[in-house]
Amino acid sequence: MVIETDAAAPLAARPEPKALRGPLAFAIACFVVWGLAYGLLDVLNKHFQETLHVGKAQSTWLQMAYFGAYLVMSAPAGLLLQARGYKFGIVSGLAVTAFGALLFIPAARAASFPFFVGSMFVLASGLCCLETAADTYVNVLGPPEHAPQRLNLAQSFNALGVFFGPLIGGALFFRQGPTGGGQGEVQATYLVIAVLVLIFAAVVSRARLPEIHDAHHGPDTVHGAAGRGSTPLFRRPHLVFGVATQALYVGAQVGIGAFFINLVTETWQGLTSRDGAFLLSLAALAYLIGRFATTGLLLRFQPRTVLTFYGLANLALCLLVAAGLARISAMALVAVFFFMSTMFATIFTLGVADLGGSTKRGASLMVMAIGGGVLLPYPMGRIAEAFGTPAAFLLPAACFGVVALYGWRGSRIGEPAHDLA
Repeated sequence: MVIETDAAAPLAARPEPKALRGPLAFAIACFVVWGLAYGLLDVLNKHFQETLHVGKAQSTWLQMAYFGAYLVMSAPAGLLLQARGYKFGIVSGLAVTAFGALLFIPAARAASFPFFVGSMFVLASGLCCLETAADTYVNVLGPPEHAPQRLNLAQSFNALGVFFGPLIGGALFFRQGPTGGGQGEVQATYLVIAVLVLIFAAVVSRARLPEIHDAHHGPDTVHGAAGRGSTPLFRRPHLVFGVATQALYVGAQVGIGAFFINLVTETWQGLTSRDGAFLLSLAALAYLIGRFATTGLLLRFQPRTVLTFYGLANLALCLLVAAGLARISAMALVAVFFFMSTMFATIFTLGVADLGGSTKRGASLMVMAIGGGVLLPYPMGRIAEAFGTPAAFLLPAACFGVVALYGWRGSRIGEPAHDLA
C-alpha cells in the first residue's frame, strides 16, 4: 500500500492504523450526509402526492431523478476521482450537494413538481461524486481483508442519516394545522441542510486526507499477482455480476422506500401518513441495527454466506408483504430493512475485490449501479395503481433472489464452485 500526502510525496510503506483514523472519520461523516438526503426522499414522495396532487407513479420521478443522477454522473465522478484524488472528490461532491439543496428554495416557492425533480437531480449529482470518493476511500483505508467490515461500519453511520430523515420529514412535512404540511417546511429544511453541508465542506478542505494506493498491484493485475497478465474490467465475472446485482438491489431498496408509507397506510387500518413516516423511521432503525449486527457477523462468517442468507430472508419477507395481510405485511416490511442493511456494502466489496490498480474504476462502476434505483419505482407505481400497493412488492422479491444468487455463486474469485463459505 502506498500513502501520499497532500504534497504528493509517496511513501512506499503501509501506513499505521492510527494515521488513518482521522481520514476514516471524515469519510464516515460523509455517509451521514447522503443518508439524511435519502431518508427525506421517500417522505417527500408521499408529501408531494398529497400537496401537489401527483399520482403514485408520477411521484416516483423524484426517485428517478435522484438515482438517474448516479447513472449519468458516476463515470465522470470516477474520472474526477482518478485525476484529482479523494479529497477533491469529497469537497466537490459536498459543494454540488449544497447547491442542489439551495435549489429546493425556489422550487418550493413555485410549488412546481418538475422544479423539485430538477433540484433533486442536481443534489444527487453531488451525492454521487461524494459517494464515489467516500466509498472507495473507506475501502482502501486499511488492510484489504477488513474492507467489508470497514464499509459496513461506515454504512452504519449512513443509516443514522436514513433514520433521522423520516423523523424530520414526518414532523415537518406532515405537520397538522393551518400552516403545516406546505412547502415552507421544505424550504427551511433544505436551507439548513445546505448551510451545514457547506460548513462541513470547508472543514474537509482544510483537513489532511492522504491519498492511498495499493503498491502490491500493478494496473489491472489478475488475482493480485503482478506478471500474470491484465484483464479488462468487463471480463471480471465477479465485478460484472456484482454491478448488475447492485443495480437490482438498489432498485429494490428504492422501490420499497418509495411505497413504504403507501403500503403501511393501506394495510394497517387507522394509520396516517404522518404515522407511516414515523414507522419508516423505525424501519430505518432496524436498518441501522442490522448494519452494526452484520459488522460483527462478518468477523465470524464469510461475506458471501451472509449475503446469501440475507437475500433469501428478504425474498420470503417480500412475498409476505405482497400478500397484503393486515398489519403483518407492514411488520414484515420493517423486517426487510434489517436484512437490506448489509447488502450494498457487501456487494460493493465483493465486486471490487482483487481489482488491484483498477479498484477506483471498478468502484465507479459499482457506484454507477446505484442508478439502478430508476428501475423499479415507476413499474411498482403502475402495479400499485392497477392492483394495489402490496402486489408491487413482487418486483423487489425477484431482485432479492438475484442478490442471494450473487452471494452463493456470482461473487466467487478463483474458488471451487462447491465452496459456499
